[in-house]
Amino acid sequence: MESTERLDRLEMRLTEQEATVEDLNRIVTDQWRQIDRLTRLVSALREQVEEATARAAQRGPEPPPPHY
Repeated sequence: MESTERLDRLEMRLTEQEATVEDLNRIVTDQWRQIDRLTRLVSALREQVEEATARAAQRGPEPPPPHY
């Protein structure tokens, strides 16, 4: 009887661990998607800043404001 109880406990622990692994896998997958999205967003923003900087450099220095 003791070995049956022990086997039942082990099966329950295994089931709980499998559920935990599945949860962690889902979380890691979601985080990877978010990191990928944020990486692409940062790249797009970097390109926009570089383009704006290049356009500003082509225009030359900005004139002082009227009240200067």
